[in-house]
Amino acid sequence: MPLHLKDLKMALITLGIESSCDETGIALYQMERGLLAHALYTQVTMHNEYGGVVPELASRDHVRRVIPLVRQVMREADVSLAQISAVAYTQGP
Repeated sequence: MPLHLKDLKMALITLGIESSCDETGIALYQMERGLLAHALYTQVTMHNEYGGVVPELASRDHVRRVIPLVRQVMREADVSLAQISAVAYTQGP
């Protein structure tokens, strides 16, 4: 039996990852239901002592934060890795 557009919208879940500057943001979005869950970690405190964002420190912190935040958001939305249809992410600053 073919999938109808409504069924497809219910099935599509996108994982969004934002890490272009000093915050790491993760979100799960479904076309039919909208935002399922999101989390944000800010590095403001870390960069304050330098008077601005230090790109090398920011990138290393993103690496440490992404997986735990993805797990948190997936848990909050009750979504498994197998249910994710697409990943959208920032490619650069």
